[in-house]
Amino acid sequence: MNIPVTSPMAASVSDALDRMPRARLGHAPTPIDSMPRMAEELGLAGLTVKRDDCTGLAFGGNKVRQLEFYLGNAVAQNADTVLITGAVQSNFVRLAAAGARSLGMDIHIQLEERVPNQTALYHESGNVLLDKILGATLHSYPDGEDESGADRRLGEIADSLRQEGKSPYIIPLAPGHAPLGALGYVVAARELMEQFDSQGFTPDEIVLASGSGHTHGGLLFGLKAYGCTATVSGICVRRPRDAQVPRITSRCQEIADLLGVANPVSDTDINIYDDVLAPGYGQMNDATRAAIKMSAQSEALILDPVYTAKAMAGLIVRAREAAPGTSMMFIHTGGTPALFGYAPEYFGL
Repeated sequence: MNIPVTSPMAASVSDALDRMPRARLGHAPTPIDSMPRMAEELGLAGLTVKRDDCTGLAFGGNKVRQLEFYLGNAVAQNADTVLITGAVQSNFVRLAAAGARSLGMDIHIQLEERVPNQTALYHESGNVLLDKILGATLHSYPDGEDESGADRRLGEIADSLRQEGKSPYIIPLAPGHAPLGALGYVVAARELMEQFDSQGFTPDEIVLASGSGHTHGGLLFGLKAYGCTATVSGICVRRPRDAQVPRITSRCQEIADLLGVANPVSDTDINIYDDVLAPGYGQMNDATRAAIKMSAQSEALILDPVYTAKAMAGLIVRAREAAPGTSMMFIHTGGTPALFGYAPEYFGL
């Protein structure tokens, strides 16, 4: 890939990225599509979508980029088994299973009960069905808001596997670990800059879901390191703004520390909105339902109820408040299989 390097910072980041262990799992570059009907309806000068739902590997999504660095590290450590924890309908655990299998490794998945009052369909269809098809060994963790406890339980499972002669590799959930997954979106930023350069156009604002912080933090860090002028807006999908801002702040500094470069992100670069979060993670609201229908019926773009629909709902709010002549880009992070874990009534159909 011919990547524009316009500053010592950009060169340093690229050099550091290229030295990191990486397992190539996804299709890249992912395309950028125009969304002219939604742009007109929202009063935007332009609206595009970066199709990271098209990264390949078992229905694709943003986690493919993240897993290239986690599983690259696992391969470097000669691991034969991957362990990961996440919500019942987690896209991350589904893709970890797929990535592990593609590299000849076993996979153990711990499913956390993060979303209350769900049906049997939620626990059996969508990503859970794919986890089972991929042959994952499933474990359960009852508390969906105990990241450290979920990681400790993974450690206990890993200890048991070591006693069986296995070489496990844990993909951690809680903060405090090297943000290897975020590097996938520093790479994505590099990719985007090349696409902007070839098209001769950069949007005014880039909107995406903000959850663990690896995608949001990595993309923000990378775009700033490569000199992008666009505003990056994260839409809260799991925790409110007051909790998410320090998470993204820390994530960006952790990326800088991992790569051994200065942090290009300032406090004023971190834009986070939580006005479409309620009632909480993985739970529908009117704005989310409207975003799912609008995207599908205007542009045939299918969104999931947990991440991309909330992010699109946030974009719709942002667009309707934007100045005339504003152009936006939406990062579609995938997650489509989760749709099938939600009954039709959730969408008001």
